Amino acid sequence: MSPQPLAHHSRLPHRLAVALVCVVFPLIWVGGLVTTYDAGMAVPDWPSTYGYNLFLYPWSTWLFGPWDLFIEHGHRLLGATAGLVTIALALSIFVGDRRRWMSWVAVVAVVGVVVQGVLGGLRVLENSDRLALVHGCLGPAFFAFCAAIVVMTSGGWRDADRGTVGAGAGRLHRLAVTTALLAYVQLVVGAMLRHMPVQASREAFRTVVFFHLLIAALLVVYVALLAVRIARRYRQRGLSLPAAVLAALVVFQLLLGAGSWVVKYSWPDWMSWLPISAAYTVRAESMWQAIIVTAHVANGSLVLAVAVVIALRALRFVRGTSHESQPALLAAGLVA
Repeated sequence: MSPQPLAHHSRLPHRLAVALVCVVFPLIWVGGLVTTYDAGMAVPDWPSTYGYNLFLYPWSTWLFGPWDLFIEHGHRLLGATAGLVTIALALSIFVGDRRRWMSWVAVVAVVGVVVQGVLGGLRVLENSDRLALVHGCLGPAFFAFCAAIVVMTSGGWRDADRGTVGAGAGRLHRLAVTTALLAYVQLVVGAMLRHMPVQASREAFRTVVFFHLLIAALLVVYVALLAVRIARRYRQRGLSLPAAVLAALVVFQLLLGAGSWVVKYSWPDWMSWLPISAAYTVRAESMWQAIIVTAHVANGSLVLAVAVVIALRALRFVRGTSHESQPALLAAGLVA
């Protein structure tokens, strides 16, 4: 029996999910700035800020104080805001969404934002670079999960139940899921590179850089394959625009990656013949270094989020296939 559309569907969960995405993305930006400027210990206590309640810390001291304090306390305020919006989203799902499995999605969202907040606090209390690395890896994952909730609370997600798509959607789904996984692995390796200990050996640094470049190359290939497949076969399936956005983001990410290397480590030796290379000097914590490196981090999170959106929509098409194609998909392990 084909599923029936749910009546009296509340739009509030979807609106709150969109609001959460709009809060978490700036949070990733500011978190990237905290790492770029090594400002994680600008406020030594947690959950308070120099003994004040987080929301009662004097605005004049925050806005006109040291830059490190400004971005670290701002990061905490954005994190707390994200937590409040997540709780509101969960409550709206419990009340306004009749799909039982969405209640579990809401629980995971609340647990995720709490864990991320606690990790950030423990990173301060323990002054731990390792916890900072884990915190940096979970941030993009939570952002992508928020983007997934936007998709799952949308009207288009429910309407997909009514259509039918051929068994080839299963291959599209596998390609999309692999692309999303590669995007996340790339973020993890990039976080390892950003949090590389000062005492790390040159061989360890080169190894991480090698895998960062290798996974980047694989991601480019998979994004190209995904975009071509969607352009050829799924133009009217709500996938063409996200695929074009994903391809553009990946190209931009490559440019930002190259720029990040230049502003942090200077131009490569094989480009030393260029006049701009000979005259260039790396300036630690300069404005351009902060902007380019942080943009590289934030744009990587966008790549992951869009890849997850495409994977979810492809999965929905598999779920929404006709009864004639269900046995083949079940045999392939594509439908639970």
